[in-house]
Amino acid sequence: MHLTSHSRVGDLVERSFTLDGVPGILWTPAGADRPSPLILMGHPGGIERMHPRLVARAARAAADGFATATIELPGSGVRPPLPGVDAARADLRRALQVGESVSADVIDRLILPLVDQAVPEWQQAIDALLERDEITGPVGFSGGVISIAVRLAAVDPRIRCAGLFAGSYVPAATMADAARLTIPLHVLLQWDDAGNDRQQALDLFDAFASTEKTLEANMGGHTGVPLHAGESAAAFFARHLRA
Repeated sequence: MHLTSHSRVGDLVERSFTLDGVPGILWTPAGADRPSPLILMGHPGGIERMHPRLVARAARAAADGFATATIELPGSGVRPPLPGVDAARADLRRALQVGESVSADVIDRLILPLVDQAVPEWQQAIDALLERDEITGPVGFSGGVISIAVRLAAVDPRIRCAGLFAGSYVPAATMADAARLTIPLHVLLQWDDAGNDRQQALDLFDAFASTEKTLEANMGGHTGVPLHAGESAAAFFARHLRA
């Protein structure tokens, strides 16, 4: 891990880094006197564009004593595009514009290349982050592309709990990953999210093998998440990462 900047943002210490060419950011509570448990923050891509929202999420986590970190998605920001993903995204938009259902082939071509590349990168980031003196386990995962989070949590036992945002199309492979997932889950669903398939989100929730799983559904579109939903997610991580 190569640190590229170090700054103070309110009650956070923010460190930008690169890890084998993948950009990322680490936030730790300023003045912490002991190592902090870690929450990995997923996002839809574009760290620079998402930075204000990520800082707000990091500040909320720091208030509960957690460090947070994120890395750039494959094909986003300054990273090179993923072959075939732009074509799949165009096919998705064409289907939605004419009112057609989105085929499984389009969903696979859009999502699985991200999952296949991002999950090993997240695992490498966990390796590097847990080596730092200011970071300790356990580790949670929050938000982002749900198929990435589900695969990562299914294959990496260091992920102890996950707060998921039901906001993307779900390949059949993700349904299979869900059947292996037994950690505590908190899933947020915006009921009127026009850009995503509500039934797929409900089917995925049903597929999770976890015995402790909560679905919080609120009225409103993709960007209409109520403030109290963030408080529910924060309480979930506090319950499972403070032990």
